[in-house]
Amino acid sequence: MRLTMIIMVVVLLTGCHWIDKPKSAKTVDMYNTTGDMVGTAKLSEDPDGVVIELKLEGLTPGFHGVHIHEIAKCEGPDFKSAGNHFNPKDKQHGLMNPDGSHLGDLPNIEADKNGKIDKEITANDVTLLKGTTSLIEKGGTSLVVTSEADDGMSQISGNSGERIICGEIKANEKDVDREKPSDPTEIEKK
Repeated sequence: MRLTMIIMVVVLLTGCHWIDKPKSAKTVDMYNTTGDMVGTAKLSEDPDGVVIELKLEGLTPGFHGVHIHEIAKCEGPDFKSAGNHFNPKDKQHGLMNPDGSHLGDLPNIEADKNGKIDKEITANDVTLLKGTTSLIEKGGTSLVVTSEADDGMSQISGNSGERIICGEIKANEKDVDREKPSDPTEIEKK
């Protein structure tokens, strides 16, 4: 009898936890400057921050900067609508900056010889949940890829070139302002 009661309590508590658990993963569609979908970024909550799985194509082979920007708006052709780097702690730019970096500063990514990226990076100290470092509160943020690598120090954006790919990170899918075309990075199954 006692074992049955313990099992029932565990089942009830576990069920309540699943029901109350906030959504902590999302897929962001990524677009180039002409509005073509060039891949996705899958974001998931992690104890260190947010893990970003990038699958992109159509880039110049070599290294590119990637940053989280403060506004969830990706208007081409220059994506200036995304604003500055996400920086709620008012730090300086650059992962190598001794005074600390923007929370939106991320490691460079490398496109292979075919211009494709399939890489996982972590955005440290940010969240998809509530809080001052949330990527989805206050309208959301954007994920931006640049034409050149970020040098990790130069102010204000690491001398990383033009913004060439952008995706809006918002609380709800319905908040993203565009039609959803097919994803060219998905492998067609027959």
